[in-house]
Amino acid sequence: MKAFAKQFYRSKAWQACRAAYIAKRLQIDGGLCEECRDQQGYIVHHLVVLTPENISNPAVALNHSLLAYVCKDCHDDYEGHGLNKGKPMACTFGPDGQPIDRRRL
Repeated sequence: MKAFAKQFYRSKAWQACRAAYIAKRLQIDGGLCEECRDQQGYIVHHLVVLTPENISNPAVALNHSLLAYVCKDCHDDYEGHGLNKGKPMACTFGPDGQPIDRRRL
């Protein structure tokens, strides 16, 4: 966890948002990982990377449409979130320089 985010992740607002999101996912599909759908969700992941500029914006940091409940394996596959456990990077770049999500190939 980055130093600027520690206070946010300890906040009552995040704790309530996280709990509500997990409860919603449990009702929808029993809490399956939203990426692989093979394992139980473990971590609520922000789909938009939190930065010092946007972490105080509830429309970004506390927005359920910008969250995903994922298992640890899938979370660790997000760039910068794990060591990828010897797997290839989840993203590569096409000939036009645009990123390609290898998990969707």
